[in-house]
Amino acid sequence: MRITVITWLETEQARDHDVVVDQVSAALERAGHTVSIIGTHGDVQRLLDGIHITDPELVFNLMEMFDDNLLGDVGVAGLLELCGIPYTGSGPGELTLCQDKALTKKLLDYEHIAYPRFAVFPRGVGVPSGAALRMPLFVKPLRADASIGVDERASLVYDAECLTRRVAAIHDHIHDAALAEEYIEGRELYVAILGNDEPEALPIIEMDFSGLPAGTPHVLGQRAKFDPSSPYYHGTRAVLAELPDELRARVERIALDTYRALGVRDYGRVDLRLTDGGEAYVIEVNASCYLEEKSELAMAARAAGIEYTALVNRIAELALERFRKRAQPIVGEPAALFSS
Repeated sequence: MRITVITWLETEQARDHDVVVDQVSAALERAGHTVSIIGTHGDVQRLLDGIHITDPELVFNLMEMFDDNLLGDVGVAGLLELCGIPYTGSGPGELTLCQDKALTKKLLDYEHIAYPRFAVFPRGVGVPSGAALRMPLFVKPLRADASIGVDERASLVYDAECLTRRVAAIHDHIHDAALAEEYIEGRELYVAILGNDEPEALPIIEMDFSGLPAGTPHVLGQRAKFDPSSPYYHGTRAVLAELPDELRARVERIALDTYRALGVRDYGRVDLRLTDGGEAYVIEVNASCYLEEKSELAMAARAAGIEYTALVNRIAELALERFRKRAQPIVGEPAALFSS
């Protein structure tokens, strides 16, 4: 097939894209596909022209933002929808639901899936005391991902004064509403999922915090993810989770129920906290997982016997299958479709 990989660049003049773009492209080429790459910072016409020139049968969507808008990937998915081009990953609706963590929790509530109690503090509104919630609270941006606005120490607050300061910091520096949720002490688990009609949970990954300095909260912030000079970066690592069979099955079922409830497409990841008592709480849903070869999703796939090339091509196949089904006409008389 002709496959075009699209990605975000830091500026329109930038030549370098994230390493994941080359990795995904190489995996697709190893399967015999003809691959083109389109990178743009925020130029819609450049994106459209590139798609027109490459004339893809499938777009592999690696656009995690657009321009300087952290939520710009929603618009890109909407653009691809309007163009009628098959593409990998979730659509604009699903991305919006997963990015807005409060909306995510409201849907989980409807499906009777456990999550931490929370409050949202919009910009421009005075910060309440948070007295209705049990301290400590974990405070983060409502919509940002990739641990943006998450600090290994400052994000965990123990009193109303610290809550007020942290909410103000998110308002001022991230320019987003703040989400405060009751902190769940326990193990941090990631369940990667592949599929659409019959999604499959891959082996569970756990974040190991044992290398952190003593007294450091078990929180994966920006420094732990992106700063090699930080002790947080070297003090955390992803490992295969060791869980009893019954507990593993329950965590997988919760993750799959969450994946279906939010309509995630092709692939995704559900993050949970597991208490010492075996209670599992959904923390976040990532409908646009990082697909780098060493990512948690790729690690989970390898543990299931799916090597990286097979993983990338499986995602492409899932997207094509989904679009082919959607293109099939509905059979039956219109009146009969809505009759009781």
